Amino acid sequence: MVKLFFISVTIMVLTLTMTTTNNAEKNNNQNKGYVPEDGFVPNEETAVKIAEAVWFPIYGEKINENKPFQAILVKGVWQVTGTIHTSKGGAPYAEIQKNDCKILIITHSK
Repeated sequence: MVKLFFISVTIMVLTLTMTTTNNAEKNNNQNKGYVPEDGFVPNEETAVKIAEAVWFPIYGEKINENKPFQAILVKGVWQVTGTIHTSKGGAPYAEIQKNDCKILIITHSK
């Protein structure tokens, strides 16, 4: 009788655990919302606009001196750089993940 009770309780606990896990996974998938097929940063133009939006509060108007900006996609990461027009100074640089728009690196060379 005790063995039967123990087995019943074990089955109920396992069932509850599996149901909770499946519901948690389902909720996580539902909370992701819309994800574009080409990622949130699908092209060079978008990558450059995002980099400019991040650089401007950091470096101010002077960032425009490094136009034009270029972006290349390397292993799912946009590498965005500015142009150096003089022998003095540097250029801004950003790395932005294509799939989720996460900013990985912001820097400015000297």
